[in-house]
Amino acid sequence: MSTAAPQPINEAKLHEFVMKAVGEMGAAMNAALILVGDKLGLYKAMAGAGPMTSAELAAKTKTAERYVREWLSAQAAGGFVTYDAATGTFTLPPEQAMALADEQSPVFLPGFFQALSACIRDEPKISEAFRTGKGVGWHEHDHSLFIGTERFFRPNYRAHLIGEWIPALGDTEAKLKAGAKVADVGCGLGTSTILMAEAYPKSTFTGFDYHPESIRLAKEAAEKAGVSDRVKFEVAKAKDYPGTGYSLVAFFDCLHDMGDPEGAARHVLGTLEPNGTWMIVEPFAHDKLEDNLNPIGRVFYGASTMVCTPASLSQEVGLGLGAQAGEGRLTKILKSAGFTRVRRAAETPFNIVLEARP
Repeated sequence: MSTAAPQPINEAKLHEFVMKAVGEMGAAMNAALILVGDKLGLYKAMAGAGPMTSAELAAKTKTAERYVREWLSAQAAGGFVTYDAATGTFTLPPEQAMALADEQSPVFLPGFFQALSACIRDEPKISEAFRTGKGVGWHEHDHSLFIGTERFFRPNYRAHLIGEWIPALGDTEAKLKAGAKVADVGCGLGTSTILMAEAYPKSTFTGFDYHPESIRLAKEAAEKAGVSDRVKFEVAKAKDYPGTGYSLVAFFDCLHDMGDPEGAARHVLGTLEPNGTWMIVEPFAHDKLEDNLNPIGRVFYGASTMVCTPASLSQEVGLGLGAQAGEGRLTKILKSAGFTRVRRAAETPFNIVLEARP
């Protein structure tokens, strides 16, 4: 058996990669520190407060100063806070505060790291799935995935859904304002459903999800938001949710998770009114792998490896579309299911929004 000759090592490239990996090590450790800062209110306590010592932050958050001092030092080393050596104080700049402390901000990030913690906990399941080829269902993940995903998606939906995405869907907004019937399939904890119900009080909304715990939490959220008079949530799958005559069916960041997206598309077609609209919100992706090799693509491919592809492979058909399917492949699936008009209605750096009509 022949053995390949050892390849020469370029010392400069080796050093460059090792330092890149050191950066990754710091980022990985900081993921846990972000969870700590979010859970204990450290970022929120620093937001708008100006320079603070570790003792002042500890007192404000009722935490132990020695831990806070080390946490602040790590945050300063990573550029999450600034440090003034002359005064021994730390400051959370307004830009970082917008991303780390303001849950109403369109760029609020800690929810992602909460979901990430579930990926770490679930690594043994995913490693075993690599060996067997079997799937891992959404419901089989750590609970942090459900809560973290909702917290991460919520700011994006709040920023774009009502103001940009629905107005881009032709006559759909007018129908919703007048009073229409809407299905939100794969609704998760109900954030998207509730946002639409708040914006269009004359319409009625039903959120469907196969995960009973998510539906329970969605019902609680609807009660809290005061929209239970026009919103209901039911446990159902994308291929068999009940009802017909929907003016709008919405899928938010979930079509690629389904084992049989074409089968789901055929079911949607049968539940729409004659000129109804299917809005499909998906992670932003180009059609070619080489065009997705960037920081956003990296996040989505990683999430797809740990969550999305295993979810699809756990279901019937098990297409394994992946979170970076791209508009071309998605459009082909929709047209194969019988939709005749498919177009990109809107986009953000993180999402593409497709409009499909019969």
